[in-house]
Amino acid sequence: MSHTVVTTMTTTTTSTSDGGFCNIGYARSLQGLLKIGQVVTLLIAFLCVHCESRWTDFSALRYFEVVTVWFLIVFLFFFLMYLMRLQSKIPCINWTLTEFLHYAVGGILVFIASIVAVVKSYGIPGLVAGSVFGFMATFLIAISIWTSYKVTCGSQPTGAAV
Repeated sequence: MSHTVVTTMTTTTTSTSDGGFCNIGYARSLQGLLKIGQVVTLLIAFLCVHCESRWTDFSALRYFEVVTVWFLIVFLFFFLMYLMRLQSKIPCINWTLTEFLHYAVGGILVFIASIVAVVKSYGIPGLVAGSVFGFMATFLIAISIWTSYKVTCGSQPTGAAV
């Protein structure tokens, strides 16, 4: 009585951009570069206003500081989340919609804070520079909203044959 033993081996390989838990390719993508630009411009805007010693209206400029620091932290969180691929570990949250809503609220609030800062600056150079960087951050946020909207609400393929 002869027996035949067949041994099969299956190998599964997963291809990633860098082989680790970090997605370095995301940092080089348009969305990653926009997030880096937003974080940097918000940090510069905050530092310009915070380091200025000749303030004239404390409540308006504190509002600017709070808004810029809050959205700096939020955008840095989103950047690190996508960089470390954490969004795939928590699939119960629609991260694209969450990010879109944060960008929409952040864009509006940073724009209002920049207008308030430029109106209450009275020509003080640090405050004017902070508001200019706030407007730059608003522009970068608007680009992120536009690209996110195109990805989220773009034309969806249907299963029907045309």
